[in-house]
Amino acid sequence: MAKIQSIYRYPIKGLSPERLERTALTPGRTIPGDRLYAVENGPSGFDPAAPSYLSKTHFLMLMKNERLARLRTAFDQDTHRLSIDVAGTDGRAVTADLRTAAGRATIERFFAEFCAGELRGPPKILHAEGHSFSDVAKKVVSIINLASVAAVEAMVGAPVNPLRFRANLYVEGWPAWSELDLVGRDLTIGRGVRLKVVKRIVRCAATNVDPDSGARDLAIPPTLLRHLDHADCGIYAEVIEGGKIAEGDEIAMA
Repeated sequence: MAKIQSIYRYPIKGLSPERLERTALTPGRTIPGDRLYAVENGPSGFDPAAPSYLSKTHFLMLMKNERLARLRTAFDQDTHRLSIDVAGTDGRAVTADLRTAAGRATIERFFAEFCAGELRGPPKILHAEGHSFSDVAKKVVSIINLASVAAVEAMVGAPVNPLRFRANLYVEGWPAWSELDLVGRDLTIGRGVRLKVVKRIVRCAATNVDPDSGARDLAIPPTLLRHLDHADCGIYAEVIEGGKIAEGDEIAMA
């Protein structure tokens, strides 16, 4: 029987994951608190009053800005206070309240310095109530099969941290790559939570970045293409029936 091995959210796009022992899913929504904020890299035209999907190329992100993996960030969901440490340095680099103009300006100054040379304009903290800066337009939950990650390890001949794939749910108990055949199928989690698998995830160069060191040390999408004739690893699913989920919950076909 397959089960949830771990649950993660990423409060600020491109920055540190946050592990959750449990959470609640709502129909048509993401994992609560997932991709609440993004750091704009040059003018994007994003309108907080009428938020809409923008591709990840408008933001600081690991696909292009691997130095982000050197940051250790913590986000307080209640106060929206973001703290940032730079790996290899002593002390906290910066902390600020993202709900205030002064707090956002503090974080923007940090990224203006930290990502100097990689910016297309002044960095800007973006947020809109109810909006998620996901890589896809639909509000989805991303799922990674840990057996597929083990298969990737065999392909590249090196350890692969599953967090390279920045998923919300990491699942154990499925055969490698079997998740790719679930598009169009419904999954149940625990007691009554139901998700519909809507899309395979095409991997980008962000997976080449070690989430601990920030080194771009692997070539995962080209390796997948050579071995599988595609660069897919993981699936997106929409929440159809909500409820609470937790690490260890069983996952079954509906």
